[in-house]
Amino acid sequence: MKRGLWFVAGSLLLAEAAHAQASALAGAWQGVETLTDDPRYWPVVLRLQGIDGNLFGVLYQEVGGQDYITVNFQMKGARTGNSLQLTHVRKLNETGQTPGSYWCAGAITFTYDAAQEKLTGHAAYRPVHDCDTGDFIFYRVKLKSAATVTAGALSTLRVSGRDVRWFADAELKQPVNTGNTYRTKLTKATTFYLTQGYYPSAESPVVPITIQVAGAAKKSPRATLPTPAPAPKPAPADSLPPAATPAPPVAAAPPVPAPTPAPVVLPKVLFKLGKAELLPESGPALDKLVADLQANPALRLRVAGHTDRIGEPGKNQVLSEQRAAAVKAYLVKAGVAAARLETIGYGDSRPLYPSPDVRNRRVEVEQLP
Repeated sequence: MKRGLWFVAGSLLLAEAAHAQASALAGAWQGVETLTDDPRYWPVVLRLQGIDGNLFGVLYQEVGGQDYITVNFQMKGARTGNSLQLTHVRKLNETGQTPGSYWCAGAITFTYDAAQEKLTGHAAYRPVHDCDTGDFIFYRVKLKSAATVTAGALSTLRVSGRDVRWFADAELKQPVNTGNTYRTKLTKATTFYLTQGYYPSAESPVVPITIQVAGAAKKSPRATLPTPAPAPKPAPADSLPPAATPAPPVAAAPPVPAPTPAPVVLPKVLFKLGKAELLPESGPALDKLVADLQANPALRLRVAGHTDRIGEPGKNQVLSEQRAAAVKAYLVKAGVAAARLETIGYGDSRPLYPSPDVRNRRVEVEQLP
């Protein structure tokens, strides 16, 4: 992050000991760096490639709201399991430099969440001027459903990423969908171009996703009409029975949609102001949730974090994600399998009460299908 007259953040890069692991993390990552108790933020884009079992790449960073102040760092690192250690190699270029301003550099340790394609990191910078620490969150767009679908069949395409937008063209002039899933019918191989709205920057990547098609679209069978029988001769008028009055048609009852479980606000799950640190009063409610999960082994939950509207929205977004992650960590430590839990943060976008109100700093759980 840059400090001094202007401020912004250092960077990050992944690396792995094995070639397969390194290749698995190659690609473009988009995210943000923040500071504890500081409203400033720094959008970041990390582009990685795997070479001989290691990862190398370039980290781009800019000052939030001032995209003319930027830096590019060469990065490298190593990975052990889901823990990664990343270091800045050298500064490649910089724009918007002013006297007394500088960028921090050092080492970043973070974890990789394969289910969400998410990196969560903490930087420890070399002690130059006031460089100290920074927190990172990155997401990557990656296809999570099958890469081949049946021609003409309604298919669900699913990707990772935050605030994903789908386009039919590389110029991003033909939007077709938003979100992590897209229900569509394809008759030929199709490439979609995806972006993320999560802390966009001047270097936000456009990720192409190509879906292959198997088989030919099914055609409706041609009906064979029977040979019509000769028309019967009309009976004399005086021999016809009186015409019956037709009964009015009965409207079919509309199908009743299956109920969708609503998110449940966890009672008394409280955090310190501006932090993701659980207060001791949260224990009983979380212990009750642990018991419910242990009693229902098939139950899977999405844990959603929320904040009030005090402070900067970007910072609140990160804080809400960290609060959801803190609840997940509590449940996992209590014996709940991590695979049964997903986390998401909504920042200050979904208040339940007029702000300011401490009850908006909450966590909700929602049953997953």
